[in-house]
Amino acid sequence: MNRGFRTLGLHAGQDPDPATGARAPPLYQTTSYVFDDADHAADLYALEADGDVYSRISNPTTRILERRLAALESGVDAVATASGMGALDALTTVLASVGDNVVLSEDMYGGTASYFSKTAVRRGIESRTVETLDVDAYEDAIDEDTAFVHVETVANPSLKTPDFEAIAEVAHENRVPLVVDNTFATPALCRPIEHGADIVWESTTKWLHGSGTTVGGVVVDGGTFPWDAADYDELSGENPAFGVDFVERFGERAFAEAVRQRAVRSTGSCQSPFDAWQTLQGVETLALRMRAHCENARQVAEFLRDRDGVAWVTYPGFEDHETHDLASEYLQGGYAGMVTFGLDGADDEAAYGAAKTVCESVDLVSFLANIGDAKTLLIHPASTTHAQLSMDEQRAAGVAPDMLRLSVGIEDADDIIADLDQAIEHALRQQADGGPEEP
Repeated sequence: MNRGFRTLGLHAGQDPDPATGARAPPLYQTTSYVFDDADHAADLYALEADGDVYSRISNPTTRILERRLAALESGVDAVATASGMGALDALTTVLASVGDNVVLSEDMYGGTASYFSKTAVRRGIESRTVETLDVDAYEDAIDEDTAFVHVETVANPSLKTPDFEAIAEVAHENRVPLVVDNTFATPALCRPIEHGADIVWESTTKWLHGSGTTVGGVVVDGGTFPWDAADYDELSGENPAFGVDFVERFGERAFAEAVRQRAVRSTGSCQSPFDAWQTLQGVETLALRMRAHCENARQVAEFLRDRDGVAWVTYPGFEDHETHDLASEYLQGGYAGMVTFGLDGADDEAAYGAAKTVCESVDLVSFLANIGDAKTLLIHPASTTHAQLSMDEQRAAGVAPDMLRLSVGIEDADDIIADLDQAIEHALRQQADGGPEEP
């Protein structure tokens, strides 16, 4: 039976506990599990039987979360990780190795950019960055050593939405999977697998959990890519660690199981049972919260657009946003909960200083490095999340010196607007008075 999204968020992946009848997902806070007998133990270690061995590999509570997120994303299986970056590292570990390259849309989270340019490169993996909206550029960048193509549903922080279906077609023509970071949209607004993506990953820390208490990530396997027809040693043919063919053994779940057994198991980047249990609580209200985030973001964006002293506002719901049509096509139910903006300034230095002053002047809004909380959050990317990038790299990623990134929460919209208004007024007055000197 096909169930609705809100129903899946409450029920997918879990039946009442058979031992106690408990309806809520139990917290299995255990490190390990008793074997039935010696043969059972041997079969589990040889991947010839399904079951739990050690909670660094799998855990019953975590599996409920994984099944639920797979259902919400229209995938066949999922693997929960300790963080979003842990999810990215796990999927990269399985797909890419020395001599390979990955093709990346240039509009991306600073942590993702830094991971590929500073960490993956030390493993011999080259990153090739292309203009996000230029489909031909992806085609030109792909060659026989390309491990995967990577884009974001709503790019952080430029808020661009790429043409998934066109990019997926290019990738698949070259026997390369499309990987999508769906953090900003969540499956409540977009399910990239339904638009051609093969793998989805997210930071569950953000909107999926939604309360700013629990760090986590997830990799979702779409179950669609023909791994046995492409050159992926970890997935097809005899696996170097287990001596089994993951495609033959696990079928459409091959990639997810490879992430679990070959990446998370070896690096220890598993999500703890307690964190999974907490994230499950958040997922239950995801659909309701995302509606509130989207509506508040719309109201805040409209206020900022009309506010004197605000130089520009980026919001996918505005018809003049460069990917408004694509966002309208791929996002269902709203344009996500993010807005970026900048203040008037005589030059980049003045605008940079004014942006930092806004961050220091908010009261209700929190100045911190996170997004997707129920509370409204603000940050200045150029001096924080994207600080590891050069100025040219920042601009390529859509980060201007004056950019303020606003993750709009679910408070009363009027209260959010009032706080931003007073902070902007303070920054503009300080700038008019000469402002603080910038180093």
